[in-house]
Amino acid sequence: MSETRNIAVIGLGSMGYGMASSIRAAGHTTWGIDIAPAAMQRFREEGGAAGELSDVAGSLDAVVVVVLNAAQTESVLFGEKGIVPALKAGAVVMACATVAPEFARSMAARCAQSGVLYLDAPISGGSMKASLGALSVMASGSRESFAAARPVLDATAETVFELGDEVGAGSAMKAVNQLLAGVHIAAMAEAMTFGMTQGIAPETFVEVISKCAGTSWMLENRAPHIVEGDYTPRSSIDIWPKDLGIVMDIARSAKFGAPLTAAALQQFLAASGSGLGQEDDAAVAKVYARNAGLELPGEA
Repeated sequence: MSETRNIAVIGLGSMGYGMASSIRAAGHTTWGIDIAPAAMQRFREEGGAAGELSDVAGSLDAVVVVVLNAAQTESVLFGEKGIVPALKAGAVVMACATVAPEFARSMAARCAQSGVLYLDAPISGGSMKASLGALSVMASGSRESFAAARPVLDATAETVFELGDEVGAGSAMKAVNQLLAGVHIAAMAEAMTFGMTQGIAPETFVEVISKCAGTSWMLENRAPHIVEGDYTPRSSIDIWPKDLGIVMDIARSAKFGAPLTAAALQQFLAASGSGLGQEDDAAVAKVYARNAGLELPGEA
């Protein structure tokens, strides 16, 4: 194992908690930080380091930011209690939220003013792979940033795509991934409910299509949630108006038409507007079912 590092993970949601646990399991001194005290306490009870972030910031070698969006990322780094001014020169920020490439570049520039390195490092793989240290990371940044973040990458990722030294390239690739992922979830929901109109039960849909050319990773991962009637949020509906909105913003700036993305975005907006925002993103199927007068599994 490489030399032990002092690492803070900010954001102990389904992805961040798994990443923090993987970093701690790799032998690094790891602080888990979240706005929810219960998540922090749980992490400490499992072996996470104790202490306030403000007290340990100057000793940190790396800060992994696993929050929901650009606004939260900026607040963590440069807000009223922003951590960047307290970090030592040469520490690295590994930013994992899905954000626009231009935002990532602006954060990197501001970090550089404090002598802090920045790795544009959005992640993919889900909470299970996060807990196993087996994520895919789409990363871009300077050689120095990669070197400083290597202990974190080694602990949390199965695959690291090194996309060059220009910050923003990682976020651009994540936008491409999210375009496909969001469209695939909406397409899965449409196909499953379409099948129901033809007498095809959801469980039969999963059994057959998962073995046929029409399958996708998102179908195989999310469709069973509908079959089980379990909408506990592994990834919530409200993630997608943000992420597909980022894709649409980038597309507009590139003068690129993205009609499939736009159609999927409308379905997630409809789901969110129907009060489903905090349910698992497979709940987009409820929009299709409602419009077709269908009853999904688990619904009375």
